[in-house]
Amino acid sequence: MKKASIVSKQGKPELGKIVAQVVDWLRRNGYTITVDDATREFCSDCEVVSREELASVAPDFVIVLGGDGTLLSTARSVARVGIPILGINLGSLGFLTEVKQDEIEEALTKVDAGKCEVSLRPMLHCQLQRGGECVANYEALNEAVLNQSAVARITDFEVRVNGHFVANYKADGVIISTPTGSTAYSLAAGGPILSPEVPGFVITPVASHALTYRPLVVRDTAVIDARILFTREQAYLTVDGQVGTQLAEKDVVRCRKSDYQVKLFKLPGRSFFDVLRTKLKWGER
Repeated sequence: MKKASIVSKQGKPELGKIVAQVVDWLRRNGYTITVDDATREFCSDCEVVSREELASVAPDFVIVLGGDGTLLSTARSVARVGIPILGINLGSLGFLTEVKQDEIEEALTKVDAGKCEVSLRPMLHCQLQRGGECVANYEALNEAVLNQSAVARITDFEVRVNGHFVANYKADGVIISTPTGSTAYSLAAGGPILSPEVPGFVITPVASHALTYRPLVVRDTAVIDARILFTREQAYLTVDGQVGTQLAEKDVVRCRKSDYQVKLFKLPGRSFFDVLRTKLKWGER
């Protein structure tokens, strides 16, 4: 029996209509369906499974109805078991949820027939080390961010790559991003865009005090240590803009390439540069 799961962003006015369309297509094509809490009101006879439990029901693929934030939380749940994701954009920007609403049935048909390409996206593994001990672990598809809660307050960060001292940043924060995350917060902070297949990570200071502090690209085999030297306010580690924890002075966030990667379905013939051109409005060919 074929199985599919639907995960949705709550509060979208068009959600009911789109869920009905997706559910109808899946049932006509022999799929059993599970849905998350945000989707259940539009499919009352579907089995409800939380995002955190998706890996345990092992669907053939997950359909994300929403924006990149919805896809990010889903990706962290299913990457460990290699379940692919089809992202349908109900948001505004949507670098990851690139399938348009009028392409839903085309995309589902191609996924079902095995004709959709899969983009493999590396993840970032982050350890929070305190007093020489690891106290928390996180997997990020986009980025890990060290920053503080106050506005217009500078924090001192030390960054090392493979044990080699890089810099002491006086800045609002430091972003360590994957190629996928290079089009997210890092881009807004002045970082470069990396094509998804580039084997690297980006270290981007946020609102640094010195203009000579620039974003830095390193190989994805590197181990990156970011440490808070001094902060006047409460500092935080935030992963993918969604989960994280408070930081104390001298805490070290150690980042390396994750053992997991996210599988994203993409329509044949649509390149990463097509998505960039559309989302960033670079103009038509």
